[in-house]
Amino acid sequence: MQTEAPNKNVAEEYARIAGHYDQRWSYYIDATTRETIARLPLGKDDRLLDIGCGTGTLLSRLAVAHPTTRLVGVDPVPAMLEIARQKLSPTVETHEAWAEQLPFADAEFDLVVSCSMFHYVARPLDALIEMRRVLRPGGQLVLTDWCGNYLMCRLFERYQQMCAHAHTQIYRTGDCVRMLEESGYTAVQIETYKITWLWGLMTVRGTHAQA
Repeated sequence: MQTEAPNKNVAEEYARIAGHYDQRWSYYIDATTRETIARLPLGKDDRLLDIGCGTGTLLSRLAVAHPTTRLVGVDPVPAMLEIARQKLSPTVETHEAWAEQLPFADAEFDLVVSCSMFHYVARPLDALIEMRRVLRPGGQLVLTDWCGNYLMCRLFERYQQMCAHAHTQIYRTGDCVRMLEESGYTAVQIETYKITWLWGLMTVRGTHAQA
């Protein structure tokens, strides 16, 4: 397994803004976590991995709604994880890791979720394959991110690429379906929706096919 940081700019940028991240992006964080939770097929005994958990907002809300679920989060930025650990119960595990390099056994989780993180991934196919590896057969990936089908998202992407070097790429719905299918997921479903009159998201769901 590779050990180098796939996107060092992400670690540097988010280490710098970790202390004011929740306050600065409160509306966006609330909207994306709310919409993602509404689309999670989560059972009471499921094991869930949150990739790019950041400051832990999604995990903290899931812990309240699903207290018996095993919740685990990974993020590559220690400063973000430090804030997450202040919010979370000790029963919620957090690990420093990249999406392309997950420190877990095969088939360890029933659900893998990613919220507003995928546009930072340097090697998206590698990440999707790694996510599938830690899913049990029949388990689901639920991925929420900016949607390139919306003009405002594409315009903001150009701005981010010029001004914030951590940003990699946003994708249109067809790109996401293709990548999930290439990575071995089946029953791929995708939903697009707006959280403001300008800003659009998508949630993609795919299943780890039975062996």
